[in-house]
Amino acid sequence: MLIEETFHDVKTSYGTTMRLFVYHPKIINYPRAKFPGVLVWSEIYQVTGPVSRFAKDIAGQGFIVVCPSIYHNFTNHQPLEYDVEGTDKGNEYKIKKPLKSYDEDSSLAIDYLLSLPTCNGKVGATGMCLGGHLAYRSALDPRVSATVCFFATDIHNHALGEGQQDDSLQRCGDITGEIIMIFGCKDNHVPLAGRDLIRSEMRKKNVEMTFIEINDAQHAFVRDELSKGRYDPATTKNCNEWLFELFNRKLKLEYGEHDGVAEKIDNVC
Repeated sequence: MLIEETFHDVKTSYGTTMRLFVYHPKIINYPRAKFPGVLVWSEIYQVTGPVSRFAKDIAGQGFIVVCPSIYHNFTNHQPLEYDVEGTDKGNEYKIKKPLKSYDEDSSLAIDYLLSLPTCNGKVGATGMCLGGHLAYRSALDPRVSATVCFFATDIHNHALGEGQQDDSLQRCGDITGEIIMIFGCKDNHVPLAGRDLIRSEMRKKNVEMTFIEINDAQHAFVRDELSKGRYDPATTKNCNEWLFELFNRKLKLEYGEHDGVAEKIDNVC
């Protein structure tokens, strides 16, 4: 499917401007075609080439994709470099930015998607690394009905945002949509104990969740540029299949009313 690339600037309550990078599917001769919206949250480097390509791949499957520039509190919308200086800045900004500002960014981006006459009114979210955590935060918004989090950092240790106020894990029961959590077993940013904690807490709150742990995958395995030898295209392809299955099922289908009948699973082989 063809896509058009634009951007939209949004004023925030912090006196800053957040740039939304927009990737919109296009069907020739059908200007009124409607599509679901998807937020794509970046890693600590803002909207880099790999993040943009990830977003375009999603948009090309029939989703209006918006990528917010998350560090508008400190700098402009330009991406940080994948080097020591860029990494240090990204990690610094990540913990200096107020948690309420992250949540406002999410709400403003969802507002923008739902304001589009070409949006069908359904919204999903995804992201990698920091963006995986931000996608999780977006899932706390009842307007988001499908979420895929790639190796979401700092959920298990409550380390996102200024002043260690991160309540993401405690609020997992607020997730009303369906969510997929994807981790690499060799990800040293989210060790086994952290993954077990996330899974356990989400199960306790009966979150509608698929939890995937990939044996040989490391952190940033979906990043196709400067991944320090961690990029795994075959595993990324498999994960994208999970993403599109969920997004197509939850964001494109019209379910109608629930019939109220409890599901019964037969104990058969």
